[in-house]
Amino acid sequence: MNDARERTMLTRVSSDRPIEVTDEARVEPWRRTDWQRLWLAARNQPWRSLSLVPGGAGAARDFTVQIAVSLARTGMMHLGVPIHVADGTRVPLAQLMQFVQEIQYHSRSGDLVLVALAPPSENPTAVSLAKTTDQAMLCVLLNRMNMVDVKKSVNQIGQRQFIGTATFHG
Repeated sequence: MNDARERTMLTRVSSDRPIEVTDEARVEPWRRTDWQRLWLAARNQPWRSLSLVPGGAGAARDFTVQIAVSLARTGMMHLGVPIHVADGTRVPLAQLMQFVQEIQYHSRSGDLVLVALAPPSENPTAVSLAKTTDQAMLCVLLNRMNMVDVKKSVNQIGQRQFIGTATFHG
């Protein structure tokens, strides 16, 4: 292998870990160790429904949907059972109760449900949806989200609802 090819395969996982050799272009997110760590960390707390709450504005509209899909695939690989992804990023007030009932139906049936939400500052139903799930995970896009908005989102939903924070690089 030539030096240029080797350099494209080296990726720093985090500042406190050694560089791992991977070929990121060919590895699906759910097969990457960082997604597997995130899934296992999320499963440290018991839940049937988990909201993925963006810390604030600044990310793509489907930011939490992409996270939910990758986490669901990771979880399915781990548990061997289907995991539902519910796109709650655009739920209007008129459909809030129906959406909540659907999540509760699947949760009570024993299924796992990941609920992707919009930032609370952009969709007023996000706070209610996050409070109706068993737990929530704060998703922060570094250098794109304002920390004042992040704190406001946590305060609106309630710190006790969160199992933790996942940070992502843009």
